[in-house]
Amino acid sequence: MKKSIQPTECSLTTRRRFLQTSAKAAAGAAVAAVAVRPGYAAESNTIKIALVGCGGRGTGAAGQALSTKGPTKLWAMADVFRHRLDGSLRQLKQRHPKQVDVPPERQFLGFDAYRKAIDALDEGDVVLLTTPPAFRPIHLEYAVARGRNVFMEKSFAVDAPGIRRVLRAGEAAEKKNLKIAGGLMCRHDAAIEQTVERIHKGAIGKVVTVWAYRMHGPVGLSPKKPGMSELAHQIANYSCFTWLNGSFIVDWLIHNIDVSCWVKGAWPAAAQGMGGRQVRTRPDQLFDHYFAEYRFPDGTRMGVEGRHMANCWAFWGISVEGARGAATLGEGIHDPRIYKSHRQETSEILWRWKGPAPNPYQVEHDLLFDAIRNDKPYNETRRCAEACLSAIMGRMACESGKMVTREEALNSNFQLAPNLEQLKSLDDKPPVEPDASGRYPVAMPGFTKAF
Repeated sequence: MKKSIQPTECSLTTRRRFLQTSAKAAAGAAVAAVAVRPGYAAESNTIKIALVGCGGRGTGAAGQALSTKGPTKLWAMADVFRHRLDGSLRQLKQRHPKQVDVPPERQFLGFDAYRKAIDALDEGDVVLLTTPPAFRPIHLEYAVARGRNVFMEKSFAVDAPGIRRVLRAGEAAEKKNLKIAGGLMCRHDAAIEQTVERIHKGAIGKVVTVWAYRMHGPVGLSPKKPGMSELAHQIANYSCFTWLNGSFIVDWLIHNIDVSCWVKGAWPAAAQGMGGRQVRTRPDQLFDHYFAEYRFPDGTRMGVEGRHMANCWAFWGISVEGARGAATLGEGIHDPRIYKSHRQETSEILWRWKGPAPNPYQVEHDLLFDAIRNDKPYNETRRCAEACLSAIMGRMACESGKMVTREEALNSNFQLAPNLEQLKSLDDKPPVEPDASGRYPVAMPGFTKAF
């Protein structure tokens, strides 16, 4: 792949070629009795990492990046909350004491902290983007513009304009030979990979319907602390505010939507659905139940169900029905199974995964860092964007009450949170605010404009 050439820079040099050049230079210097700085080759082979978003998932991602083969070093950190950065740094120092080098001058706070953390790296280093999804397109664009390789956690955007920005950034990364990994870790789960492969080879016949579920207890909401700004409260509880996480169906169901489309071998062409707040009384924007019916280009369907209510039937996974059998797999299923009939019972099991419990969170980082070190093509942007668009399309359908096509979803100019780049302080006004009784705007099917 061609590398871009900046007006005032030489073309990007891969780490592999740089090391080869360094080794030859060091050998020549030794022959000429010229002193070479000790450890130069080892230092040049160290991949520096910046963590942007220091919550639990960000801390986990940093630990996985530091656990890949080859020398790595956590070099910079960024967040809008001091306590989260401090807590993350403390945990990572305990787990990886020799690989964490983040002095106060490389600890950045605020809405522009991502720029400072990314700028602290060199070209070819890695930035981990793990903030709430609303900020992902902004941060990804900047990382690619600065020549950094990227791991971006799901979800990847909350609306169609964000998806288009992500796609453009992915195309720019391709031209620059940058590597981008996305946090749809089920794609790198050995148990799921083998199950999907068997389905694609005809184990259950032609796939007719796919059902994706995430059914469990209520999503928590932390109360607003005294003195806490409204914007800080919402970001701290981003899973409960649609402008930040894109909704329960986008942020929580995206994994099983992605795996369902993988099983089918296609992305959906249209969706319609329903949802609402039946029992939830907590002050936020969350629907407590969703159902989206998707249609694939060949006319077959995918059902996506999400519910977070107490005392209800719970299931987390995917059910696939083929012409002559069925399968159970996906996020939440640790031992995928294939059945010889549509009765998903023990007596009907044709095959089941019996291997060790895989760690796809580590595998996705292993693959990214291996691609960087060995200059392999690696860019998951389009697939991640397609999965996210499919989830967003489902949200659009459920919140509007209308049928939404893929083209309508992708081309929509509706934004959940316009002008995010204008945020300067946690004291700024958030995109949504509570009314006089402390309640937030919630989508109303049939009335809400969602695309």
